Order: sequence, then C-alpha cells, then structure tokens
Amino acid sequence: MKKIIVLTSGGDAPGMNAAIRAVVRTGRYYGLEVYGSKSGYQGLVEQAIFALEPKSVANCIQHGGTILKADRCVSFYEKSTRDQCRAFLTKEKIDGLVVIGGNGTFRGAALLHEEGGPAVIGIPGTIDNDIQGTDYTIGFDTARNTALEAIDKIRDTASSHNHNFLVEVMGRSSGFLAVDVGVAGGAEIILTPEYTLSIEDLAKKLTLQKRHKLSSIIVVAEANEPGRSIKIAEQLKQLTDLQYRVCILGHTQRGGSPTTLDRVLASQMGFLAVKSLLAGTTSQMVVMQNGQMSVAPFPDPNMPSRTVTDNSLIEMNDILCL
Repeated sequence: MKKIIVLTSGGDAPGMNAAIRAVVRTGRYYGLEVYGSKSGYQGLVEQAIFALEPKSVANCIQHGGTILKADRCVSFYEKSTRDQCRAFLTKEKIDGLVVIGGNGTFRGAALLHEEGGPAVIGIPGTIDNDIQGTDYTIGFDTARNTALEAIDKIRDTASSHNHNFLVEVMGRSSGFLAVDVGVAGGAEIILTPEYTLSIEDLAKKLTLQKRHKLSSIIVVAEANEPGRSIKIAEQLKQLTDLQYRVCILGHTQRGGSPTTLDRVLASQMGFLAVKSLLAGTTSQMVVMQNGQMSVAPFPDPNMPSRTVTDNSLIEMNDILCL
C-alpha cells in the first residue's frame, strides 16, 4: 500500500472535513502518498485528482461541507465508466480508496473493487443517520443541533403570539432527526416515515388534547416529500379550524460548523479507515456499534435504508407533552 485516494460523494455532511483531515494525516504518517478526488467519483471520471499534504487540510476541521467538494455522479453507475476509472487508477498505481458518503457512495466503491479496482474502505457520512450496519453517521449530531436551535427560536415566537407551527426536518425514509429534535425541542407531536398518522387521526389528537395550549409545535420528517408540511397545515385548517404556520428547515441542517461529537467521531473514523487499508481490509466501512468503533461489510445494496424501529421515544414524548 503506497498510494491512496480520499473522496466525498453524495450529499455533504458536517464533519466530513475532519474525516478527510484524519485520512490525509494518518496516511502521511505511515508513509503513504495521499490524493484527493474533486467532486467525488466525478473526479475519477475526469481524472481530476491532486496530491494532499498535511498542510492541505490545515484549518478545515471546524468548517462544514467538504473541501473536496461532493457530487452525485450518475455516470459512475455505468460499468463502462467504472472501467475507465479503474484503468486510470491502475495507471496511477493507486492501491486504496477511502470514500466518505452514504449508501450510493458505498455501492459504487464496492462495484469498483469487485471489478478489479483498488481496496476500498467507506466512512458513513449523512445527516439522516440511515446507513444499515452503523448506529451513527458523520453529520447527524450537527444536523440535529442545528434543527433544535431553530425550533427553540420558533418556540419563542410561537409563545409570544400564541401561534402553532409545523417544523419540517430532513429524513427521506428515516425519522432519526425528527425523533431526537422533537423530544429535545418539546414538540407536541412527532411525525416520522416509520410511524405515520393519518390526517384524520392527527386532527383528532390535536382536538382531544387534555390541556388547552395557546401554542404548539409539530415536528415533521420530510419523508421523501419535501414541503409536505404545507399540505398538512392546509388539511388541519379544514378539519380543525386550527391554523398552523410552516417552517421548512431544509438545507440549513446540512451546513454549519460541526459539533464536538462529529469532529471527534469523524477523526476516529478517518484514522481507522487508513489503518484498515494498511491491514489489508477491503470492501468494508467504519462503523459505530454499541458504542464501539470497528469495521463491518458494506450494507447490502438490496436492503432498504436504516429506519427507526423502536417508537419508545415517540411514546414517551406523547406523555411528556401532555
């Protein structure tokens, strides 16, 4: 193992820069040549790779986003494109690849290796925390803190004017963000993709509240339908005569300076990724399971994303919000 490449692919997540920094400096410590690929797999397609020195990652750990840029390279799913990339990596004598991203990123890396490409190790990075096989993904803690800060501010306005709010957070198929933010923010109701409520049941729940509230907040996961809270607000107005204002947090959750937790875990994951490559490991990802960091096989591409399977926090919140 002499040369490795690190790339970030898919959606950005706070803490990716800490992982990049760890990969570069760990690799250099062990005598590896470390390269970056611009805009994820697109950099391999365009042969846009560049050397990374320890000073290349100076003062990046506190910044959100990714200094390597990120993109969803659709053409990489074509074998002919991967064949071209593999030939390029062979010509450049690249021995290892560290990919930081989500399920699509890992799928591409696994295919590249299976078809004769370099050894690959993945680092899970997505604010949805929805990758099978790991309890935690880089960016999740920062995103939930960003969303919680917004909800705290919204509650100030809600209380001042006796307003009701629907606050929509990210989470395409998983409600991890909605659950944590809803509980921590004192939301009256939490709506996730896994534990749905019909609009009729939601309306009934609101009208039968034991304690009359002058203001309230409902946290809604986008559930692969960004902006769905607008429709919910319109339906609630028709069924209950309650007016709900809508606040869609959107991409604000993906940006911002990463929290201490994201920086520390991302640094550990980047360090372990390089150590794993040096140990001869491939087609695996760094994972956090039961508080312990290790490596495990890439998720089965035929399996759905990780979802909330325990609704105990939602049930607890139903009691605490009474």
